Amino acid sequence: MAPKASSTFSFNSTSLQEYLRSRFPDRHDARLDNADHLFMDDEPEKSEEGYKNLTSSKKRYSDLEMVEADLVQARAAIREAIINGGNQTDDPDYVPNGPMYWNPQVFHRSYLEMENRLKIFIYEEGDPPVFHFGPCKHTYAIEGIFMANIEVSRFRTFEHKKAHLFFLPFSVTMITQVIYVPESHEWSQMKNTASDYIDVIAQKHPYWNRTHGADHFMLACHDWGPEISFAIPNLYKNSIRALCNANTSEQFNATRDVSIPEIHLPGGGTRGMIGGPPPSKRPILVFYAGGVHGPIRPILLEHWENKSDPDVQIYKYLPKNVSYYGMMRKSRYCICPSGYEVASPRMVEGLYMGCVPVLIKDGYVIPFSDVLNWETFAVIVPVKDIPNLKAILTAIPLRKYVQMQQRGIQMRRHFEVNSPPKRYDVFHMILHSIWLRRLNARLHEHEDS
Repeated sequence: MAPKASSTFSFNSTSLQEYLRSRFPDRHDARLDNADHLFMDDEPEKSEEGYKNLTSSKKRYSDLEMVEADLVQARAAIREAIINGGNQTDDPDYVPNGPMYWNPQVFHRSYLEMENRLKIFIYEEGDPPVFHFGPCKHTYAIEGIFMANIEVSRFRTFEHKKAHLFFLPFSVTMITQVIYVPESHEWSQMKNTASDYIDVIAQKHPYWNRTHGADHFMLACHDWGPEISFAIPNLYKNSIRALCNANTSEQFNATRDVSIPEIHLPGGGTRGMIGGPPPSKRPILVFYAGGVHGPIRPILLEHWENKSDPDVQIYKYLPKNVSYYGMMRKSRYCICPSGYEVASPRMVEGLYMGCVPVLIKDGYVIPFSDVLNWETFAVIVPVKDIPNLKAILTAIPLRKYVQMQQRGIQMRRHFEVNSPPKRYDVFHMILHSIWLRRLNARLHEHEDS
């Protein structure tokens, strides 16, 4: 029996406008006409008053019912932000604003609700290096950085009955490094490690079985994260999977799963990576350097490598004594093509260094796209248009390019890695995306739990 969940926050439908107009027929607002990317109930919160009574009733309710009551209040606050969008909440650190956000007021309200309410229970079972540990350097660094930070975060609770979410603290990257035998092409031991862990927590605790995993989440930046999750049907079908490899052709479900950015940190931090010159000091139109991985890069190199065009600097391998980061800082646009898997660290590197990302993708769900309007600070190019790449970029007016570059610098805060984490940085944005998916689910205990 599958867990009962509603399509609570529909990002791409007209249900939000219809609901709001039905509930407030005398109030017309342009915000309601552009609500495709807002998170909101498809139906009126019929049980809102009932949940208020629930919290004060003498009747004994289950832990899950009490958690759901808390989420009802969060949804009501977010709904109020949509209706009264002009009444911005004060925030001493940062107030989201501008077209880079689909709806800055609603995002801000949702973020504050997360800060005030979200509680995550982390299973203590399992030992490092496969559990409670992950890489904090190089391509999969976000996996270990998130795990290290969530363990000591104020969002963590040791009171399971108050938890909105349950974190499964296994590292797919460490599973591949510790358990996988190179060149063996043998998946069974890796998959068994994950499935055996779920069996252990399901036997020791009641939380997995009561929702069939629907209030649980995993996080993996390694390319094999989706494949390992397939070994556990309820994890794949019901749980929230936060993945760098957010490929819709590999069963990534954007309404339930979370796309997280791949961030390459050679030294484990961002020192020397953030910042770059203004647009007037970027003589190169577009830059890319990278090996031939996957189906997209060969097409890019076939059309643009060795073209002797000073505007288009496309390399399979950079010449000796040429700095990769230096080239990014000299370029207006930086190409971010998918490799074997859809994610590329070049997207975040571009934002870090003020080089407007050019995303060449098919099937890639861009990180935080339920909140951020990527088309205002990046260029999105279908694979079929690679031959027209220079024409597409030169057709962008200088004023628009400068605007995109400045907006990208503003959005950089949402992708920065900080130690300790700072509000609105990548750690908190990942949490917010997971929080949204939890708000999206109306859960009920199963009879067989």
